[in-house]
Amino acid sequence: PAMLAQSAMALQALSEGRFRLGIGTSGPQVIEGWHGVRFDRPVQRTRETIDIVRLVTAGERLAYEGEVYQLPLPDSEGRAIRSMAPPVGVPIYVASLGPRNLRLTGELADGWIGTGFLPEAADVFLDEIAAGAEAAGRTLGDLELTTAATVEFTDDLEEAGRRHAGGYAFTIGAMGSAKTNFYNRSFTRQGFGEQVLEVERLWRSGDREAAAAAVPIEIGIGCNLLGTDDDVRGRLRVHRDAGMHSLRVNPQGDTHHERLDCLAHLLDLVAEVNDE
Repeated sequence: PAMLAQSAMALQALSEGRFRLGIGTSGPQVIEGWHGVRFDRPVQRTRETIDIVRLVTAGERLAYEGEVYQLPLPDSEGRAIRSMAPPVGVPIYVASLGPRNLRLTGELADGWIGTGFLPEAADVFLDEIAAGAEAAGRTLGDLELTTAATVEFTDDLEEAGRRHAGGYAFTIGAMGSAKTNFYNRSFTRQGFGEQVLEVERLWRSGDREAAAAAVPIEIGIGCNLLGTDDDVRGRLRVHRDAGMHSLRVNPQGDTHHERLDCLAHLLDLVAEVNDE
C-alpha cells in the first residue's frame, strides 16, 4: 500500500490534481494465481490499504498496526518512514460489488466504481453504500458515484443489445472461481439468478457460444448506452435519476476517429439531458 500511495502521489502531481486512485479486492483467481497472495479478509485488506494510503499522502510517518498490515514489520530492521514527496491529496475510489464492501465504500471512500450496474436495480448497490456512509456520519452525497457503460449508436437496438449481452458470458463464466464469483452474485442480486447459473454452467462445460446466447438481453441493454439518440437519451436519464454522477464510457468504432466521433456525440446528448 505504501508504494501504491507513492505512485498515486506522483500521478497526482503529473496530472495537476486530476488523478483518482481506484482500488478493489479483485478475486481469488487473480490474487492467488497472479499475485501469489492469499485471498483472505479482502474487505479488511481494502480498509487498511485506504488507511495507509491516506497516512502516506498526508505526509505522516508510516507506523501502522493493522490486522493485515503491520508497518514497520514487527521484529525486523524496518523503520517508520515518511515519504520524501510533498503531501498531496489523492481521492480514493473503491470498486465494490458485495454488501460488506459496498458498506466499506460508503464509510471511507471518496467515490464508487460500479460495474455490471443496471440503474433499475440501483438500490441493490446504493442502499448498502448509503448505510455505510450513514454509520460513519456521512451521506451518499459525500461520494462520487460512477459506473461503466459501452456506447454504440445504431438503429438496431435488439441486435446491439444481444451482441453486448453475449460479451458478459466471460464475466459470468470466467471472472471468478466455482466457489467465489462476485460478478455472479451481483447479477443475482439484480434479479438474474437463474440465468446466471445457466450461463456459468454452459461456460464451464466449454460451450461458450451457448453461454453467450443465454445471457439475458436486458443485461446488454441495461448496463450500456445503445441504440438511437432517443434510446441513449433515455438510458442517460435512467442513470441520472438512479443517482449516478459520472459514466466511464467505452465509445465504439472501428477507428480512433470513429470512437472520438462517438464520444463527441454522446457528450452532446449528455449536455441535452443535463439541461432538461
